[in-house]
Amino acid sequence: MNGIVVVTVEELVARIVDGAMVAVPPDYSFVAMAATRALIRRGARDLHLLAVPQSGIQADMLIGAGCVALVETAAISLGELGAAPQFTAAVKSGKISIRDSTCPAIHAGLQASEKGLPFMPLRGLIGSDLLRVRDDWKVSENPFKQGDQIVVLPAISPDFALFHAPFADRNGNIWVGRRRELVTMAHAARHTLVTVEEIRDINLMEDEGLAGGSIPALYVTALAEAPNGAWPLGLPGEYAPDDAHLAYYAKQAKSDDGFQDYLVEHGA
Repeated sequence: MNGIVVVTVEELVARIVDGAMVAVPPDYSFVAMAATRALIRRGARDLHLLAVPQSGIQADMLIGAGCVALVETAAISLGELGAAPQFTAAVKSGKISIRDSTCPAIHAGLQASEKGLPFMPLRGLIGSDLLRVRDDWKVSENPFKQGDQIVVLPAISPDFALFHAPFADRNGNIWVGRRRELVTMAHAARHTLVTVEEIRDINLMEDEGLAGGSIPALYVTALAEAPNGAWPLGLPGEYAPDDAHLAYYAKQAKSDDGFQDYLVEHGA
């Protein structure tokens, strides 16, 4: 496959070293849930989980399983099912550290990294409480307009971007459609690990209709086939979320015993 590395899901997550910063997409995007369960089985520890810009069941499972030391996010929740119970318990007990952020701030930090810049300016943060808890965000003056203040945010350079996608081609190019946050993640991260529903014997870059929604293999470190790899979340265009299962998880994860039973029951 022209040099692209194709591995098993277990081999893919084995590349994620303890203590690494791992960028993951939101529940409504392309989430690598099969890889998440494999990461829990591997016993990953001390991860810095970067939600781009928020997360749900994926983050909750990793936190409950003891894989995460620090979460950087705009929000962690199970949406209509309520608060993410393992995340909430971990915050209250001090089991994990939180680096509060916003959706635009996370995207801006990643965009700085993909452009090779040390920082990115962003409006809308001055006057918020976040500036009291984020001492790495600096208020600066617009060099082109005296008296105009703006916040500058440091570049965010994840060690790994981890996500799922509908398919890759025989050369390792990944189709992500309109999920542009995945493109930014892949550009900003040092390594990009992707699970896909299937590898197709086509060349995405030769198809005008598909090339614009694809991540070139240049940005992909390794990929693994994982049919139904976003379950119980959905994969737009492929399958819907398993709402009954997500509700079951939300119920089980409210207690430590229920959560551990869930992990055993579902291979994590």
